[in-house]
Amino acid sequence: MTENEKRILSSLDRRHFLKMAGLGMLGATLPGGFISCARSDKSGSLPGLSMQLYTVRNEIAADLEGTLRRLADIGFTHVETAFWPEGVSHRDGAAYLKEAGLKVSSIHAELPEETEPVMLTELAELYECDRLIWHGWPEDPRYQTREGTLDLASLYNKVSDYLQANGLRFGLHNHWWEFRTLEEGITPWELLHQELNREIFFQLDIYWVAVARHDPASIIRQFGSRVEMLHVKDGPANPDDVSADEPHEPMTAVGQGRLDIPGIMKAAREHVRWMVLEMDETDGNPFDLLDQSLHYMLNNRFAGLK
Repeated sequence: MTENEKRILSSLDRRHFLKMAGLGMLGATLPGGFISCARSDKSGSLPGLSMQLYTVRNEIAADLEGTLRRLADIGFTHVETAFWPEGVSHRDGAAYLKEAGLKVSSIHAELPEETEPVMLTELAELYECDRLIWHGWPEDPRYQTREGTLDLASLYNKVSDYLQANGLRFGLHNHWWEFRTLEEGITPWELLHQELNREIFFQLDIYWVAVARHDPASIIRQFGSRVEMLHVKDGPANPDDVSADEPHEPMTAVGQGRLDIPGIMKAAREHVRWMVLEMDETDGNPFDLLDQSLHYMLNNRFAGLK
């Protein structure tokens, strides 16, 4: 394994804020009674509605239990995990979520070292959820070339094979760089779509797709059934907001920014199973923006609570 690959696989910080805590050893495989995280019923029902805990990272750092209770009081039943503040293990976090009455729709996880893939099965058991998603931060420079993207596709396929053998599913989350056009006239995300195992799903971040100057609705239709989840966020979607340095421009409540949310939701109707609200940065109280976003999604029947 190259030093660069080790750096990517073992990266433990997301956006220089959240640190991975100890997991505890739960065993290399899931027990027969493993409980899968809830799936939305695709026989005509709405996608499930969740939220990414990264939105309230500062609030969690100040008052973890109070923040989770506040999310439940707003009306959320599911969350997508990221990582907890230093000193809070994933085992602790899972207990706090359960105490607040919150279930896990999906897990944003690190890619494991080749010798430590068990960390993913441990996360799945702790959170009682079978969907693990590589959050994709920071940018891997291999996305800048066709050969590098093919190398990443091979790596992702290996992770998916391991998870599938343990009854779990693997997904990828995008930012803006996966939608830059390579010299060959293809984007890295299109190349991944061609090369990835069919079992690997996309969690499409509609905001960063728009920042990359693409139409999220068109991208959803292009990738079809592979797009099983959306990160739903709204705001200025400024194409110049593509620096790895943070903070990014503040985001708005869903429906109050520049994205065509109704058009995107229409394109997502056939295949998307979960809508996950997230705001990387906010100008104001994130709880108020989450409350507005939740009711916008529910009132317009773009998603439902599970």
